[in-house]
Amino acid sequence: MKQLFTIYCVFMKIGAFTFGGGYAMLPLLQKEVVEKHGWATSEELLDYYAIGQCIPGIIATNTATFIGHKQKGVPGAAAATLGMITPSYIIISIIAAFIQNFAELPVVQHAFAGIRIAVCVLILSAVIQMGKKNIKTIPCFLIAVAVFVLLLLFSPSPVWIILGVSLIGLIWPKYKKDENG
Repeated sequence: MKQLFTIYCVFMKIGAFTFGGGYAMLPLLQKEVVEKHGWATSEELLDYYAIGQCIPGIIATNTATFIGHKQKGVPGAAAATLGMITPSYIIISIIAAFIQNFAELPVVQHAFAGIRIAVCVLILSAVIQMGKKNIKTIPCFLIAVAVFVLLLLFSPSPVWIILGVSLIGLIWPKYKKDENG
């Protein structure tokens, strides 16, 4: 029971400080789940995150559910999911009650502008950290550059990108094996 409460509290903390969606939560997930609690490795976290992005639902909640399930099965998944959504539920309820009264205030508009900038920096930080840990070979670097260019020029669905690079990942070892004899 204590570990379920810990899972709930950790994901409630992540949910409370993740402004800007799932990408912005990566640094917090890395710190809490990998470094502090050791519930997953960096590689596992990226796998959970990638799967969480591919399936229907919110990336943050999907990722939390996978991590909670790994720790304590279905009860852990429920604790992590509830922990992740509790802050959003509370914040949205408060905002919905008062937003019409305050949305036009310059201080509120400036606060949201500052939050947007901070979210961009958090996302960039997560991308750099993931790149350092996962782009270890020239083919991986070339795939990363190709995906970046595709996203900039054509804006395809992330599902197609993930399916495409998954296919490359399945074919590449076979090609490399055939090439080496």
